Amino acid sequence: MRIALLGGTGDVGEGLALRWAYHSDHDVVIGSRDPDDAHDAADRYERAVADHGRERKITGFENTMAADRAEVVVLCVPPYHVADTVESIEGSLDDGDVLVTPAAGMKRDDDGFHYHPPSAGSVTALVADAAPDGVPVVGAFHSLAAGRLADLDAELGVDTLVIGDDADAKSRVAGLAEDIDGLRALDAGGLANAPEVESLTPLLVNVARENDGLGDLGVSFR
Repeated sequence: MRIALLGGTGDVGEGLALRWAYHSDHDVVIGSRDPDDAHDAADRYERAVADHGRERKITGFENTMAADRAEVVVLCVPPYHVADTVESIEGSLDDGDVLVTPAAGMKRDDDGFHYHPPSAGSVTALVADAAPDGVPVVGAFHSLAAGRLADLDAELGVDTLVIGDDADAKSRVAGLAEDIDGLRALDAGGLANAPEVESLTPLLVNVARENDGLGDLGVSFR
């Protein structure tokens, strides 16, 4: 399967790209608004995977080209850019492609980070509103620590909650998640449940900030 990581030069994109390249045989494509940045990141990720004993080809393109012919497109962009990014790649999406969003709206004050959803109610809903007809949206990977993902020497042993209204799309994304060693996908229901899932992100950030040694924490449900 071809996975395009738009905004894949950032922390979340890097972690997911490295894990899929190292743990699976999926084609990994890095997207960016700047194709040179995408190429440089892809080369850097290739070297990191090779340093851990696996030769993999990772390519980089401008976002619209990265999304072209990809079966799954992951929006590794800040929440305030998701709608614009979807609109910019609309012509590269085909019926049956899946859009995945790991973003969560947050704001920060002196007390820490707080959930701050957009007017649509959640970032996932914002993506669903912007997505073309025939392209289902799935929320996933919200609670993963980017630094831990990007460290191929680190064991994960964590869960990711998957939300979506299209059962087939949700199943595909859950399968991709579990292609990463140590990551378990749990069904958290439909898109209406996105606020509850997204609100875990600022909670985890606050716990990590306030407790030594928990900078790369995740969640595991038992």
